[in-house]
Amino acid sequence: MLESKDLTKVFGNKTAVDHVNLKLDAGHIVALLGPNGSGKTTWMKMVTGLIKPSSGSMLFRGEPVGLESRKHIAYMSTEPYFYTWMTVRDVGRYYEDFFEDYSAQKYEALLRKMELDMQMKTKTLSSGMMAKLKIAVTLARNADVYMLDEPFNGIDLLARDEIRASIIEAAGPDKLLILSSHLVEEMETIADQAAFMHSGRLVEKRDLEEMRMTDGVSMTDRYRAIYGHVEG
Repeated sequence: MLESKDLTKVFGNKTAVDHVNLKLDAGHIVALLGPNGSGKTTWMKMVTGLIKPSSGSMLFRGEPVGLESRKHIAYMSTEPYFYTWMTVRDVGRYYEDFFEDYSAQKYEALLRKMELDMQMKTKTLSSGMMAKLKIAVTLARNADVYMLDEPFNGIDLLARDEIRASIIEAAGPDKLLILSSHLVEEMETIADQAAFMHSGRLVEKRDLEEMRMTDGVSMTDRYRAIYGHVEG
């Protein structure tokens, strides 16, 4: 479904993504993990075509990402990207104008789960409510690839249950979900694969069930082993 080949992005004198080779197939929920500055967000933005690689290539179904691939890839960034005058209803209409695969019915169902009202103004939403809105409108698309950057940021424990359920519901044998998050324990209950990044490089990609069976460690254990010396 997605493949990066020697993918590299340099900003000035900083290499944000450094020759990353990573192949991801449909039918999986992938945790993209690493401390701040690992290159996770830059890699995701190159998948969407929002950032152009300095070298290497990013492929969607064997073809370079571009205008056509954007029709099939739904991306939720960490940055707020709605106009302040918008209501929650306006956000849905905004997506409907841009994406053929957007479903108003699905959006309304997700809003009910997130306990968000159509008449709410985006400028009045708390950080947690804004996070839920971004997730709802992203998952309202019938995309082939969903990428959520820090989907649990600002979300309280009870709301995380609804978000987790919505993410799992969006998964399927023909779908690929990529989730970036610092809340590794939350990801453990959702993902079946993990890609660990550090300083712009891919450390390793693992099948989590296989890792538990062969190495006897969880994703959280492996995260600590890789990054403990970095973050400690």
